[in-house]
Amino acid sequence: MKIAVLGSGFIARFYATALQAQRRKDFIYTVYSRNSENAKRFAEDYQLAHFTDDMEAAISHPQVDVVLISLPNHLHEIAVSACAKHKKHVLCTKPLGRTAAEAKRMLQMVESSGIFGGYLEDLCYTPKFLKSVASIQQGSIGKVLWTKSREAHPGPHSDWFWDKEKSGGGCIIDLACHCVEISRNFIGKEIKPLEVMCWAATQVHPIEAEDHAIGLVKYANGAIGQFEVSWTFRGGMDLRDEVMGTEGTIWINSFLRTGFEMFSTGKAGGYVAEKAEATTGWLFPVGDEAHELGYPNMFTDMFDAIENKRQPLETFYDGYVVNAILDAAFLSAKTKQWEPITIDDWRGGESIIQEGTGLISFDEHFYLIKEEVLPNGDIKLILKNKQTGEVVQQNK
Repeated sequence: MKIAVLGSGFIARFYATALQAQRRKDFIYTVYSRNSENAKRFAEDYQLAHFTDDMEAAISHPQVDVVLISLPNHLHEIAVSACAKHKKHVLCTKPLGRTAAEAKRMLQMVESSGIFGGYLEDLCYTPKFLKSVASIQQGSIGKVLWTKSREAHPGPHSDWFWDKEKSGGGCIIDLACHCVEISRNFIGKEIKPLEVMCWAATQVHPIEAEDHAIGLVKYANGAIGQFEVSWTFRGGMDLRDEVMGTEGTIWINSFLRTGFEMFSTGKAGGYVAEKAEATTGWLFPVGDEAHELGYPNMFTDMFDAIENKRQPLETFYDGYVVNAILDAAFLSAKTKQWEPITIDDWRGGESIIQEGTGLISFDEHFYLIKEEVLPNGDIKLILKNKQTGEVVQQNK
């Protein structure tokens, strides 16, 4: 399949590098940029025969099969509309929309026109993440009770991110979209997200949007998904995930500490890693950034899904649900209360499981609270009487 890349900036270059590194039959045919010089430079850097500053021309080109949107947030809907009009499969970078309403319109465009819609949520395709999800689905850590996803760095690279109207918000729309979808995968996408409690503030930068936020998303099975996002973190880009289950725990450090450390006096300068703030002292490069951030796995899934006429792991519907959760987060940050999540077209399960129903029966008289081996070798049991509620202990 021949690809039209919309955009020539930071994320477009990450995508192009990943696509060319795969060396498969799908390849970039043309690039569109609002600035013709940027389009020309991109085409030269990636040895493309075509470039243009006309979005409609890039999308409608008869040689183009798939459109890859790597544009600022406020241009996503315009681009998706053109893809639907010209019946071109579309892959859109995160977040899908600035609001759930915007995302829903894009979802409807794709589904009504019968084209493929893939949501490019790269952090749900990292090798560590995919293996973690597989382990959870196999029951390795039992029922997931709580997840935490953190993304923090000194702030984004382009001016439009800092413009609340163009971006749709601050660090929540930019980073929490990653964190929310990571938690949805860990907890289970069929589990309905119910409500959000969020704190947000503008602590450092002279902008209208938030540059720091923490939120809790409550799910119908009682699980909690926590996100921590910030444009105020100094020292690089911090990507970490944690999952706590009834039978185990998972910790993931995806970027800031990857086992690659280097000391430099800084005389050579140059690029170290995304959002790295220094070129001197102890540095923490990343061996293969595109791979560590999930891009090759993401594109493999997307193009295989198009070829095999199946849904990818991340769809436009997923992007819509994420936007719905973020809408509630923005509202909660204002009201300082739990706010319900409005999903007009929920396609998962409906059952709500009451908290505290996962009690472990020890015998006919007691529930087991905890079993612990003491330093002297004794095994102590903490039990709760099923009838009286009394908590007692005994040696095993």
